[in-house]
Amino acid sequence: MIAATSVNDRSGKDPVSNVLKWILLAVGIVTFALLGWTTDLTYKASPPFPDRFVGTDGTLVMSAADIQAGKAGFQKADLMDYGSLYGMGSYFGEDYTASNLVRLATLTEANIAKARTGKAVAELTAEEQASVRAAMQVELQGIDLSQSVAVLPDAVASAIATLRDEIAAALLRHDFDKGWTQAYSLDEESAARTADFLIYSSLTTVARRPGTTVSWTQNWPFEPLVGNAPTTSTFRWTWISFCFTFFAFGAVLFIYERYLNGPDRAPMDPVLAKFAPLTPSQRRIWKYFLVVAAVLLLQILVGSIMAHYYSDRTSFYGIEVDRFLPFNFLRDVHIQSPIVWIGLSWIGAGLFLAPAISGGEPKGQGFLVDLLFWVTLLIVVGALAGNYLGIMGYIREGWFWFGNQGLSYIQLGRAWQIGFFAGLAIWSLLVLRALWPSGARLAAATRQFWTGRIKLEHLIWASTVNIALLYACGMIPLTGIEKSFTITDFWRWWVVHLWVEQSFEFFAAAISAYLLMAVGLVSRQLAERSVYFELILIFLGGVLGTGHHLYWAGAPGLWVPLGTMFSFIEVLPLVLLVIEAIQHHRLIKTHGDFKYGLAYIYIIGAAFWNFVGAGVFGGGTLNAPLVNYYEHGTFLTLNHAHTALFGAFGLLGIGLVYFCLRYAAGEIHAFGETVGRWAFWLYNGGLVLWILFNFFPIGWPQLDAVYEHGLAYARSQAFYDGTAFWQWMRFPGDVVFALGALLMAWDFIVKSRPLLPRFALRLLPGGRARQPAAAE
Repeated sequence: MIAATSVNDRSGKDPVSNVLKWILLAVGIVTFALLGWTTDLTYKASPPFPDRFVGTDGTLVMSAADIQAGKAGFQKADLMDYGSLYGMGSYFGEDYTASNLVRLATLTEANIAKARTGKAVAELTAEEQASVRAAMQVELQGIDLSQSVAVLPDAVASAIATLRDEIAAALLRHDFDKGWTQAYSLDEESAARTADFLIYSSLTTVARRPGTTVSWTQNWPFEPLVGNAPTTSTFRWTWISFCFTFFAFGAVLFIYERYLNGPDRAPMDPVLAKFAPLTPSQRRIWKYFLVVAAVLLLQILVGSIMAHYYSDRTSFYGIEVDRFLPFNFLRDVHIQSPIVWIGLSWIGAGLFLAPAISGGEPKGQGFLVDLLFWVTLLIVVGALAGNYLGIMGYIREGWFWFGNQGLSYIQLGRAWQIGFFAGLAIWSLLVLRALWPSGARLAAATRQFWTGRIKLEHLIWASTVNIALLYACGMIPLTGIEKSFTITDFWRWWVVHLWVEQSFEFFAAAISAYLLMAVGLVSRQLAERSVYFELILIFLGGVLGTGHHLYWAGAPGLWVPLGTMFSFIEVLPLVLLVIEAIQHHRLIKTHGDFKYGLAYIYIIGAAFWNFVGAGVFGGGTLNAPLVNYYEHGTFLTLNHAHTALFGAFGLLGIGLVYFCLRYAAGEIHAFGETVGRWAFWLYNGGLVLWILFNFFPIGWPQLDAVYEHGLAYARSQAFYDGTAFWQWMRFPGDVVFALGALLMAWDFIVKSRPLLPRFALRLLPGGRARQPAAAE
């Protein structure tokens, strides 16, 4: 951790930590209070549902009930994992809001041209075409969604009827040239209602909020055909946020140099410097670590098949897997797998380290650790099976509870979701029991916490509670489907964004600081100072920074200034992580007998990719509103997602596993680092190859295509067909990355030997009894 110039006072309290602690408390309360206030505003300002959409003659075109039923169909068919809505979801297929907006505009133009001249648009003169286009824009922009009865111009009403039939028919048939497998879970009626929902969503992107020239989605997507272009607010806050960021950089660096950088003269507290005998619960953690490797390999396998889909949408090397493995199911597995394996690496590491920290464990901890593992495994297998059965139409009535919710990253059915939340809550309880294994110690720790004498152990446990509680926000409303996609997506980001940018960062900062202190690299005082300061920045940026996901999804315009200002703060703690990583490396170099070198190469690597993936490729560039307006929904977001999720949190999870395995090896078992280091560099090589030969060569031309032609074209098959070579070039990175995972999986098996029971040891080369593992 970073060094500082300070000496404890005679009472053992550090005045700098004490100030930072209360600032952190205030920041946490204020930011979540502001998030509560903005939640209320988001509910009030989200796109409304007219009771009825009617033509000028009063004929019903669609109703609020139709649209709400269609949203259920959208989720039931898991369309969000084939294409995207408001840019949210998969980038394999079309963006439904953009493509249907263009088709609706084109049909409306044709209807206006026919009514005025009796001719097709192509037969008109340039002046007549311009007049028709202007009329089309006025009619679409003038639709008032705030009225209980929205009256549609005849040209628009007729266009909606035509488009509904086109969408419904497309949903119910295969189109393998586009990689589309029919929506098995829909019938003709539900497909028509799903089409109504998709059309309504497109209307929200062009219909203006009453009394303004801004649509319900801040004029997103960029589409010259309908007159959608960036708003003044989008320009203004981009400039302001960049200015703010550079000032904030200066402030953070000043505080760092003034209070946190200097000789570390405080007493050391090397809790884990020596190896203690393993407790019963620690000996049972091996199952978690091996499943981590297995699920990562599953993710890579599925990801490789998905990557091939981009290159050849009709088959997988001649095999028509589309019929029984639809792309949206593969994406389900691919994006839920990292949640599982990263989560299990953190859960397993937390359960392993807690007894090592406290020096003991309460009675029955081993049984509970086993129980949590098997229950979690049941939930994961059940959720993935439910996802498949729901998409394929085998679960019809209970799809919401046991099938596929159809929401990116939280696809698992509600019953499985409740079970997963219960597992997280139990994990937090088990960590609590192991950190303070007796009633007296727990009572003392509780008194310390409530009287403000907070230690790193408290922060570790608080981060586990934080992870569990925020996951529950993805279950609002608990027993049914929210009618508004804007509100649904708002709560979805409470899990996806706040988990990553707040909860995960909270846990990562606390556990990383503790381990540095526990192995004797820094003092407890310096570790606590550093983690408090990082958490202040993480809370400032991570909580209200959720807003950068809400710019264009129908949320109120206040999210543009709030989202960009606080999102840019997300970069600041990442800069500190890089500075700290450099100093950690120097500290390790000075300890020639440092025992945790393999673990720390992954932890330092995680700090680097956190800065690059989440900072440079994310908060430092993509979160700026004017950049995001054009970039949203393109391969550049895929670049950010892969480098941030695996690079930042995946590498950290692997590093924690290696830390635990090294502790388990103790002084008795050999612990070679060669295989693990090869895996590390292969992982990094794979990430770099993906960036250079896939994400950038496709993402940058796609960004150009959005700017020149609009998002609908940039996400069309016509655009993707022109990137076939670079789609194939994903393959080298996949191979290198997969080799790293295979080496790591084997290394986990070998290094788990000190934890394995006798029956498992018989399956490994080398022995029936516990014996030192051979060095690689």
